Order: sequence, then C-alpha cells, then structure tokens
Amino acid sequence: MDKTIQLDGKKFLVFGAGLSGIAAAKLLLHRGYPVVLYDGNGKQGREDILAKAPALKDAEIVLGELPDAVMEGCSIAVLSPGVPTDLAEVGRMRELGLQIWGEIELAYIFEQGTILAVTGTNGKTTTTALLGEIMKHAVSKVQVVGNIGIPYTGVVEKTDAQSVTVAEISSFQLETVHSFCPQISAILNITPDHLNRHHTMENYCEAKMRIAMNQGEGQVCVLNYEDAVLRAFAGEIKAQAVFFSSRQALPQGMYLDGEAIIWAWEGRKEVLCYTKELQLIGLHNYENVMAAAAMAIMSGIPMEKIREVLVRFTAVAHRIEYVVTKRGIRFYNDSKGTNPDAAIQAIRAMKWPTLLIGGGYDKDSEYEEWIQAFAGKVKKFVLLGATKEKIRDTAVRLGYPQQDIIFAEGLKEAVEVCYQYAAAGDAILLSPACASWGMFENYEQRGDMFKEIARGLEE
Repeated sequence: MDKTIQLDGKKFLVFGAGLSGIAAAKLLLHRGYPVVLYDGNGKQGREDILAKAPALKDAEIVLGELPDAVMEGCSIAVLSPGVPTDLAEVGRMRELGLQIWGEIELAYIFEQGTILAVTGTNGKTTTTALLGEIMKHAVSKVQVVGNIGIPYTGVVEKTDAQSVTVAEISSFQLETVHSFCPQISAILNITPDHLNRHHTMENYCEAKMRIAMNQGEGQVCVLNYEDAVLRAFAGEIKAQAVFFSSRQALPQGMYLDGEAIIWAWEGRKEVLCYTKELQLIGLHNYENVMAAAAMAIMSGIPMEKIREVLVRFTAVAHRIEYVVTKRGIRFYNDSKGTNPDAAIQAIRAMKWPTLLIGGGYDKDSEYEEWIQAFAGKVKKFVLLGATKEKIRDTAVRLGYPQQDIIFAEGLKEAVEVCYQYAAAGDAILLSPACASWGMFENYEQRGDMFKEIARGLEE
C-alpha cells in the first residue's frame, strides 16, 4: 500500500529550521508538496536559511512570529524534535485543525524497507551504532538514522524493499509519531530524564513506549528484563516481547552469565561471546550488546556474523570514550552522559581511582543516586555550570567530603585541576550528568573540547 496517498492535496508547515527541519522541507519539496518553513529565531533572515539549504529556494520561509494566516493555510505541521508539543504555537495549530507530526513520522510515510528502531534513556546511541554495524556486515543496503545525528527524512528516499533502516529514536521524536511501525523495536531502559520537557515520569514513559504502539503479531519488541516498567509493558503489547538480562538467566532471550553472553531460544542455548572479548567496558555496555544482538538475531542475522562485529566494535564518540594517557593517567570522555543514570553507568565502568568532572544545564534532575554510585571511587569532584551548587549540596548532604569538591569556571580549568590532583594509575572522567546547553552548543562540542584539552596537556 502506498502510504503517501494520505499526503495528497496537503500543504505542510515545517516547524524548526535546524538539521531535521531542513531535511523534512527538502524531502517534501522534492516530492512536490507545498511547504512553509518556520523558525522562531527572527534574528536570521531568508538568505541565512538558503545559505545552508539552497534547495529550499521554492519554499515559503517565515521567521520570528507565526501568523494565524500562515497556519490556516496548512494541513500538517511537522515539528523538529527540539520543539515542545505544549508550546503555545503548537496548541494554536491544534485549535486550527492541523495534524501534528514529527520528522520521524514524515520519513516513515516514505520508507520502503525494514525498520529496526531503538529507544531508551541511556545506551541507545551505542546500541544503534552497534546494530548498524552488524546489519552492514550482513546486508548490502543499510542506513543508520535518527537521534544519532542523521535526519531520517534526509535519506529515506534511498530506501527500497531490500534496505534496512536502523533508527535511534528519542522521546522527543516519539511524542509526534502516529503510524510509525518498526518491524523490530527495542526499549533499553527508562529512568528519569528530560522532565523539564515531559513534566512527569508518566509522560516520559508514555513517550518511550510509543515506539511499539503500532506493532502487531509477527513483529518484535526487545526489552530489558531488569526494568520493572518494561517487564510489565511486555504484557501490554501485541508484538512478541524478547527480553535481555544482565542479572539472571532467562528461559528465553539474551542474558549474561558470568563472562558469557548467552542466547536461549526454543530450548537451546548458545554462547554468543564473552565479555573479555569485547572492546566495550561496563555492565551497561554489555546490556547494549545484548539488545543489539537480540534485534539482529530476530532479523535473521547468523550468530557468527554478529559475533564478528561485536568483538571489534569500539565505543562511540563521547560515550565512555578513551581519549589519551598522560603521566599514567587515563582520560575518558563521557560527554553524552547528560543525565544521572548515564553518568552512574560511566562511574561504574571506571576500574581506577577517578577524578570526575560534572555539572551543566539543569534538566530538573535529582543527583542522589549518582553520588551514591561513587562508592569511594571518586577522589576529586570538579563541578561547573548552572547545577554546580545543587550537585555540591547533594553530595555534601550524602557525606561526600566537601574539601574534595572543586568549582571550575570552565571546562579547561576543570581538566587542569583534575590533572593537578591526579596520580599515575588514576582516571579523569568527563561525565556531567547534565546537558551541555548554556555553555556549549551540544554535548559533542563539549566532548571534543575535553579531548582537545586533554591531548594538549604537558606530560
């Protein structure tokens, strides 16, 4: 069935002129649909947009305020992931009868092949990248898209009946899906994050679970057995639930038994690999490996093909990424650890006394569990950004020595302070537990700066 039939006669309002919005507008224009591209940043002009995307020369571009007359002429609004669905302009669109879509929903309408989609609070980038490498090793035409940094709408026209799309999907993107239906989905875990956007944990969980809402019999949803919310969710979906577990043997699914990662299915058990063979470190990464491998197996990829990729795959940039060793001190970049649970996984993965750099933008997170995970491992705790006082107060209340907490004005100072106090055999870890906004454009810029500073230190 041609899913694009529902677009006939429609005019689109694309909300947001970032990577996703520009890719969505380009796709629609290329397919012959009338488009209005809107961005609330009135400081830029039409020429600034066209300098980034000359292909949008035939699009109507509106910047600054969004008049009702513009919205009234459109049928479907395509929101970029950074646009909150409770924004006043979005509420006005609903009042005027516009359908509210996201870039993922739009891309899905044009998808011709198989979709494997991954979400979760933490680990989704590593899992998506690993699954993408596995599929590329076994299938001739694979695209890795979504929250990993490649807009889905920018590459969906390359898909065909034989292609596989591996997609990392965030809660922001899942808020605005309606018909999106992957053949295989995965929810890796759900812990508090983005509550400044979703407002309640219930809303956040509901957004994550939308990844499986349209799946039916014959389709698969891979879930973390150790997450009680996801264990219960397995009974609510029509798709076949396949579990992975890092803590106990499962009668069916993927699980960790000592150093062995085991696949149990229909009464048979097979060792997929051993953790000592992997380049990735930390229990959370073993969970990512199990999730990606389970998705690949359920896609029909042979175990040997999967194993070949697992043992050579290295950490993605900014996720417990080894940087350099200076004076016997290891540097690790975990700039993608933008919430406390992700930062907990990073500190647990450290096998050495650690000097930790944290803090940043406040997403209304709580930091107690992060501090409790230090367990005598953190020698110095260097804080920066808007959350530094809040995190310090939490740490002191929980008994972390105040004399070992240091405030830094910027990342360069934070790295240099850590290097001053570190000794051979220690690790310096950037794992902020906070977003980068306000100090950096994104977590990538923060991580790249950390790596540059670390590599430039004198030995």
